[in-house]
Amino acid sequence: MNIQTLVTEATKLVNEDDAGKDQPRHDWDREQIQALFDLPFNDLLFQAQTVHRQWFNPNQVQKSTLLSIKTGGCPEDCGYCNQSSKFETGLPASKLMEVRKVIEGAKRAKAAGASRYCMGAAWRNPKARDMDKVVAMVEGVKDLGMETCMTLGMLSEEQTLKLKAAGLDYYNHNVDTSEEYYKEIITTRTYADRLNTISLVQDAGINVCSGGIVGMGEEESDRVGMLKTLSTLDPQPQSVPINMLVQIENTPLGDSKPIDPIDFVRTIAVARILMPKSVVRLSAGREAMSEETQALCFFAGANSIFIGEELLTTKNPELDKDNQMFDKLGLEPMPAHACPSEI
Repeated sequence: MNIQTLVTEATKLVNEDDAGKDQPRHDWDREQIQALFDLPFNDLLFQAQTVHRQWFNPNQVQKSTLLSIKTGGCPEDCGYCNQSSKFETGLPASKLMEVRKVIEGAKRAKAAGASRYCMGAAWRNPKARDMDKVVAMVEGVKDLGMETCMTLGMLSEEQTLKLKAAGLDYYNHNVDTSEEYYKEIITTRTYADRLNTISLVQDAGINVCSGGIVGMGEEESDRVGMLKTLSTLDPQPQSVPINMLVQIENTPLGDSKPIDPIDFVRTIAVARILMPKSVVRLSAGREAMSEETQALCFFAGANSIFIGEELLTTKNPELDKDNQMFDKLGLEPMPAHACPSEI
């Protein structure tokens, strides 16, 4: 099969609307996704950029800020995380933050250019006693005119409906990797547990933010599997963070071999083709990326980043550095609620 035929077959999208835009499809199989990974780099990026321009302004990138509202002491054993109580990483556990401090942080984030405020708690699942505070955080941030996002672990149906009633825009719950490789990273919950919470969030009418982490020792076939899981959800996640593993000392993945930057860009590009209407976030790991790598990611279809000096408990580029990169690349912030697939 020649390259042009491969491009045509591997990227054939269905359900074209009146505007001639490629609509998401939900029947991708592994062979088709692998064919995308196998494309010559230039062909893959060209196709990804073509899809990207159908739904998004190619020079707009959403700025989000992520705050740890409850740090450390998590009973899960995620091999990449320094917040797990299973590992001696020196990170002290903290209680749930006061609502007032969370809102103050959101105001600072908005002033710095963030349109989405993400709040994360190191929990397996929220306790009933904490939900009133969590709801107040959502309501307070929403009153600022920002998109709201929470990541609190697994949810019950009752908790999900409370978050919906509070006006939560997005709930983050990453699948992390392929179903086959998942048990190598986490043993305290299953892949089905993750999908169950995503299903509850979708049923409640909350936008889903779900992606994964690459560079955890997985094979390319695991990246294929992860993207198959995400792209075959119906609806697809409205937000898809692709994280590059940040190696943390004394965690099981602390000595993992870093992923090659070109392989990382390929993952971004394939995610963009598979999920054309989703915001694809260039997430954790940017601190270790060159401007050139980040620029390739934006060209490949990434159109969201986290700003601020920390992502929960890991380093992130300084705001001035990001602003300089935006100026150099001619990028501008994406306004709130600009994602075409947002509920």
